[in-house]
Amino acid sequence: MSYPPNNMPMPGGPSGMPAPGGPGGMPAPGGQPGRDDSYFTESRKGEVNELRQLLRTFGTERDKQKKRDIMKKVIAYMTLGIDVSRLFTEMMLAIETRDLVIKKMVYLFLCNYADTHPDLAQMCTNTLVKDCGNEDPMVRGLALRSLCSLRLPQMIEYTSEPLRRSLQDGHAYVRKTGVMGILKMYHLNKEEFDRAAFNDILYEMLRDPDPSVVTNCIFVLNEIQQESGGMALNRAVMLHLLNRIHEFSEFGILAVLDLIPRYIPANDEEGFQIMNLLDPVLKTANAGAVVATIRAFLSIATAIGKRPGDNRDEDCPSVDDLSKQVVERIKAPLVTLIASGSSELSYVLLKYADQLIDLCPGIFDDEYRQFYVKYSDPTHIKHSKIRILAKLANANTAPDIVAELGELVTDADETLGRIAVRSMANIALNDSGGEGAVESICRRLVDMLDLQGISHVTSEAATALAALVMRNESIKPVISAPLPRALKYINEPTGKASIIFLLGECGADITEAPYALERVIDSYDNIADASVKTALLAATVNLFFTRPPEVQQMLGRLLKKATEDMSSQDLHDRALFYYRLLRSSPDPTIAKSIISKSMAVKASQFAEDDDFELRAALMDEFNTLCTVYRCKPENFIDEENIVPFVKLPTEHPLAAAAPVVDPGVNAISDQMNGASLVDDYGTTAAPPHLASSAEVDLLGFGFDDPAPAPAPPASNSLQSLSLKTSLSLSGEDYQSKWGSIPDSEAIVISRLPMGSAPPSTEVVEGALSAFSVFTIASGELPTEFKFFLYAQEEESLGGCYFLVQAVALKHPSSLNLTIKPVGGDADPNKRKEKVDQLIELIKSALGL
Repeated sequence: MSYPPNNMPMPGGPSGMPAPGGPGGMPAPGGQPGRDDSYFTESRKGEVNELRQLLRTFGTERDKQKKRDIMKKVIAYMTLGIDVSRLFTEMMLAIETRDLVIKKMVYLFLCNYADTHPDLAQMCTNTLVKDCGNEDPMVRGLALRSLCSLRLPQMIEYTSEPLRRSLQDGHAYVRKTGVMGILKMYHLNKEEFDRAAFNDILYEMLRDPDPSVVTNCIFVLNEIQQESGGMALNRAVMLHLLNRIHEFSEFGILAVLDLIPRYIPANDEEGFQIMNLLDPVLKTANAGAVVATIRAFLSIATAIGKRPGDNRDEDCPSVDDLSKQVVERIKAPLVTLIASGSSELSYVLLKYADQLIDLCPGIFDDEYRQFYVKYSDPTHIKHSKIRILAKLANANTAPDIVAELGELVTDADETLGRIAVRSMANIALNDSGGEGAVESICRRLVDMLDLQGISHVTSEAATALAALVMRNESIKPVISAPLPRALKYINEPTGKASIIFLLGECGADITEAPYALERVIDSYDNIADASVKTALLAATVNLFFTRPPEVQQMLGRLLKKATEDMSSQDLHDRALFYYRLLRSSPDPTIAKSIISKSMAVKASQFAEDDDFELRAALMDEFNTLCTVYRCKPENFIDEENIVPFVKLPTEHPLAAAAPVVDPGVNAISDQMNGASLVDDYGTTAAPPHLASSAEVDLLGFGFDDPAPAPAPPASNSLQSLSLKTSLSLSGEDYQSKWGSIPDSEAIVISRLPMGSAPPSTEVVEGALSAFSVFTIASGELPTEFKFFLYAQEEESLGGCYFLVQAVALKHPSSLNLTIKPVGGDADPNKRKEKVDQLIELIKSALGL
């Protein structure tokens, strides 16, 4: 074999490497635009050595694109499974570059061979640690991520210090990478993790100004503390996260929302305020956020709702009432998402809708048309919709729903037809269709018995009719006539057994019943299914007591064959029992009473339909795979992998002598001592629905009396001013009291500086109402906001009214106050002192 001379150029790229693309540098045929498939072609012998030669000249190569192509080739070989670890030294030298793309590929190479070549991986330690201090935050973050991804026990001593520095880095990307690095250290060496007190640091970083860092902290804390149910919670932490929820990305919002079901509100008022705070999330297009909000609402309703035996006020809504109002609120967003999402998303949302319909029957009934089957729907969507339609039937909707199901019975999809028949039968079984619905559905099912060419429909119809007869004997005259005829051509064992059962039940009304059963008895040896034989035995015995002369002889033949039949132990024992009972009873009526009672299964609900415990367990696991699989987590998750669900705090921090929950969480609790549901809108723009439930009832709870607003935080400057938490003042009274004080006696405060103009009047109203300063009227003008406010001192302290006219200028942002105290203490000095305290209270509420 001859080789070309050294000075002869090799075909393709430098050093014989194939040129990118097809022959002659043309794009490879069939290749995708923007993708060079030549990187993933099979290698030839010696190409790794050629790559080494190229890497050795890497430092002198000036063409950035050629450098990247060399690195791409190395990574491509590594991806194909070719061992390129021999290039480790050359790749280490290539790490000294300002090109982030090349640096990232080098880091990927190092991390990939760290497990299999730990000795080589240690060679890059100094370089990675050095890059962790690079001036470029992207380089610092990439280096830190790669350093933590080596996951070698001997690297822990080199990782701890860069990791600790990264948590205080000025760039959010480095900090959030450091948080994830803490998790990797935890799994690699828990002792070092505890020694470095990273758990407490993570809780402190929940106050980080960047929401992506806070999101990572939540996920890391939940995984680290999964054995105890997840990160520890208290009121300060929870309200701090809720106040910032509008800053988070959709991914971060989900992390915060998943914490709410584990949080126990301090009182009813706080629970309602959390609901109002989360209400805007229902308007998002993210289905995960909407479903997580639904779960949060339901958990709060369960926590604050009145239960049987509670000693709370009679007007306090019960858990069931709150749950119904929550489901009513989330109905429209959920139905919209079902109609507009992908098929996979719609299927999961239909499962959630089905579960909510079971929780609160009747709420979704008026939206039944949204669950009609579309021609373009995938099969699994059609099946789910049909099952749900049966649960939406009432006296008004049943005719349309039954008609829709009737159209689907003969669909080409056999399973779809079966489900349609069963759904139609469920409406009759539950008697949810109103007067006459049961008989109408029975007639439809009887007509289906004559669909000889569609065996699965006739079989399902027969099974449905058998269940209806067990529940309602009055329909026997409606279904009797076609039974003998249907017995001739129904072949499915379940359907055949159901027709035989019906012949035994309706035998008194059917002249041909004994003769139809006799033909089946004569062909007993040809029956393979034990359920058909058992049904035949029960029907014949039942018919014997109704028409003994015609049935006696064939019953004897049947008992003889059944007692000799060893194919089914149950059938044999049952036949032997009937034979001995009939033979030993001196009076046939005694045997009839015993057998009739044993066959009496009439009940308002079948045992297999009673899944109350399962539905209750699934509600606890809402927004998990349990809803999709319709089973408990222990049925598909190993016990050691199930995270316990722990609600916190067990004793609320608002109560006296609250226990220590977690050192880290209590440290941040001290730092967030002033946290409330209504933070300073100048630093955290709260949504407009932060008003207390005394002012806004977004969820439609419809309280007769407004709930008391939460008391303002205690402060040394406000201790002597105690305002009524519940107060109502009409417009006429306000004008009368305002006019009774001359303008010359009004106290005017001008140009109080504001950090920024309020986003809306609702935000200001909500912030002030939390401090018992209420709004009688407000409005927005092009250049300013106007508010007419009022408050009253407690009667025991004088009962002084404070009437306030506030003007918030937009540009520049400032606040002007005009205050008139009415009544109360006659001492002008004391009145002036209380007005000053009111001004400080308003400034505190608005964060001025």
